[in-house]
Amino acid sequence: MRLACVVLAAGLGKRMKSPVPKVLHTLSGRPMLQYVLDAVARLKPERTVVVVGTFHKEIADAVEASGISFAHQREPRGTGDALMKARDALSGFRGTILVLNGDTPLITPDTLRGFLRRSQKNGDALSVLSFSAENPEAYGRIVRDDSGVALQIVEEKDATAEQKRIAEVNGGIYAISSEIMDLLSKISLNKAKGEYYLTDLFSIARQEKVKTGVYCSCPEDEMMGINTRAEMLRADRILQTRIVGRLVGRGVTFINPASVYIHSGVMIGSDTVIYPNVYLEGETKIGRGCVLYPNVRIAGSAIGDGSIIKDSSVIERSTVKQHAQIGPFAHLRPASVIGSHAKIGNFVEIKKSVVGAGTKASHLSYIGDAVIGKDVNIGAGTITCNYDGKQKHKTEIHDGVFIGSDTQLVAPVKVGRGAYVAAGSTVTKDVPPLSLAISRTMQKNIKDWAKKRMAQAERRQPGMKGQRGKGSRKGDD
Repeated sequence: MRLACVVLAAGLGKRMKSPVPKVLHTLSGRPMLQYVLDAVARLKPERTVVVVGTFHKEIADAVEASGISFAHQREPRGTGDALMKARDALSGFRGTILVLNGDTPLITPDTLRGFLRRSQKNGDALSVLSFSAENPEAYGRIVRDDSGVALQIVEEKDATAEQKRIAEVNGGIYAISSEIMDLLSKISLNKAKGEYYLTDLFSIARQEKVKTGVYCSCPEDEMMGINTRAEMLRADRILQTRIVGRLVGRGVTFINPASVYIHSGVMIGSDTVIYPNVYLEGETKIGRGCVLYPNVRIAGSAIGDGSIIKDSSVIERSTVKQHAQIGPFAHLRPASVIGSHAKIGNFVEIKKSVVGAGTKASHLSYIGDAVIGKDVNIGAGTITCNYDGKQKHKTEIHDGVFIGSDTQLVAPVKVGRGAYVAAGSTVTKDVPPLSLAISRTMQKNIKDWAKKRMAQAERRQPGMKGQRGKGSRKGDD
């Protein structure tokens, strides 16, 4: 079957109470329109046309898909008018045109395939996909005769009391033969709304003796259109259930699946364990056999097999290689690379740096704009002083270096292979390989200093003997 797809995405979405076009509001990390385009792409159509309105540029810039063309509906004049605007982009096409809405992100490729197969099998020139609604209010009702043949689609405002009790409603998805596209010109303007309704095409086709069909073969959730924030929340919950279910089917363990939030583009390997309150965003990839402890957020990053991300750590657009350990309370800022078997411990911040295999920065350090080799020890309180107020500068620490606690490395600076930096040093010059760098004032012990201080305090405030300076006045030394 030759197939073209038209996605109607020109609606303003006023009920969203937002300047953002409705179809670009995000669900599980992607614009809702993107889900529709992804479902359509799985059908491999010859052409895909997106009908856009006021926000045509914003929508064209936001979606990710190749081979899409855009048609512009300059004034919001209804779904029938929107489809007419796509006719130029469909010029010369012969086959079935699948029409669907850009605000139905829950629709699946399997449902669309099944609908198209039934339409083709029955030889319909126009088919409509319907569903049974728990609350049919506001939907167009499918009116059938006693033998089950669909006669018409009646809008809510035009329905009789008896018709309003019908649960089968129009899902807004159509399969239209290119041979009857000329019938669009016969749709009349609804004067009350100033719009052309695509639903009217069904009645026109029947009047013209064109073969039609309506197929109630779609779960209600899939047909859910998004018009409000409340509907967005409901759709997002459904998407999260789908995402978690897919990952569980691939061997991922969730301690409390209801508490996690995972974007649709995330990939997770088998035997990985996800604890509660974990947020995985963007195109993040988690390897096999990892453990992500509570309150972890990972965005646009790659985590290698067997890695452990401990509690309350944040990883942004970075790479963690296999069997590394991050956290707790660690922060990897963008463009950081952590080598295999490396350890980035509690309250360590890494920014735009490469940390070699087996290197350890276990606690209370800042490493920015640095390249650190293999098997390096970064002592507690180490800081790379990378910013001079105008420019960022680079720190290089080669393989096997030992950096003592409370060290400041004032970039640009290099520490050669196998060198040691003594605790409490401020390093401003390059350190040769296998050397010891030490930069601190000489220690001076003043004998009986504390004893004399207590005696001074006693003379000023009798009765304070033995209380180490307690009650001393400002200026006592």
